[in-house]
Amino acid sequence: MPTRITESLREFLKDESAGGIVLMIAAAAALVGAHSPLAGGYFGMLNTQLVLTFGGTGIDKPLLLWINDGLMALFFFLIGLEVKREVLDGQLSSWKQASLPLVAAIGGMAVPALIFVGINADTPENLRGWAIPAATDIAFALGILALLGKRVPVALKAFLLAVAVIDDIGAIAVIALFYSENIKPDMLAAAAVMLTALIIVGRAKVAYTWPYVILGIILWYFVLKSGVHATLAGVAAAMAIPLTAGDQRPLERMEHALHPWIAFVVVPIFAFANAGVSLVGVSPAALLAPLPLGIALGLLIGKQIGILGLSWLAVKAKISALPDSLTWRHIHGVSLIAGIGFTMSLFIGNLAFSDQAQIDMVKLGVLSGSLVSALLGYALLRIAPPAKSTD
Repeated sequence: MPTRITESLREFLKDESAGGIVLMIAAAAALVGAHSPLAGGYFGMLNTQLVLTFGGTGIDKPLLLWINDGLMALFFFLIGLEVKREVLDGQLSSWKQASLPLVAAIGGMAVPALIFVGINADTPENLRGWAIPAATDIAFALGILALLGKRVPVALKAFLLAVAVIDDIGAIAVIALFYSENIKPDMLAAAAVMLTALIIVGRAKVAYTWPYVILGIILWYFVLKSGVHATLAGVAAAMAIPLTAGDQRPLERMEHALHPWIAFVVVPIFAFANAGVSLVGVSPAALLAPLPLGIALGLLIGKQIGILGLSWLAVKAKISALPDSLTWRHIHGVSLIAGIGFTMSLFIGNLAFSDQAQIDMVKLGVLSGSLVSALLGYALLRIAPPAKSTD
């Protein structure tokens, strides 16, 4: 791998790993806030209505939706930048590098969804949540790997990163196809005009950041008003950013500038706003209800079967090859770590359901499945051998 790509990967992993630890703190703070005397203030703050208008038109949403629709658009913009870079110049730029994580990611999305659907087959009102356990939280996952230090080979982190990038592509497609409603053609047409303008600026190899920022904000507004989920504007805008512009690399410059803000501000704020589920009066039996059980088992069992199982089949079929520094125990450990759905799972859960009782059950399933996956994955990787065995 070229030196520049290696350095970029290491910098990315460092930011995401530290961000994952901050994310854990934010999630814990939300749970404490939801069960403390401050619970009323916590939930009241999230329901505070914020209005922003220009010339008689604008946005009127509670703080929670400003976070989920607004701040998270920046998160998805960063995802879009990462996906484009990885496809053009990184881990997904060749079949040899991409084949194993591609197969693993497909399995890691499909099997959890199938498990969820199987468990919820008799509760059709829950089936809109089928995509919730298909997600992987890369920041949280890399945060767990960071706790293991040098026990984790760089190749394993790169594999997890590639799986998560492909997983994000799948999540973006799912949101676009299944969680966009009440489409307004006029606003969608206006969004298309803005996206076209962004593409023209990108094709012209403009290296300045400000044209993309201005057009991107306008694009976000029209997408928000169109009925398509607003965060997809972030992905669409990212696709217009050029990898190179003369001797400059605008895409990488924006990616590096955004990483600290996303890892240490945006995602922790999202976690603090969305992880605070009140468990007062909730018995352990609630975990056995179809909705939380389907999510928890999808994350815990589905990710293992999907990632480890399909990776093993791909290697045996000689479609892919296991990197020399890794063992199957490493892949098994990562398949467990990938069961940390958290940010993306909670995000999809909020899109899938509007009933607060269902959303609380989603949070219960995501938190329990992610926690058990994290603990078991950590334990397995802690005893994994440092190099590939010869048997």
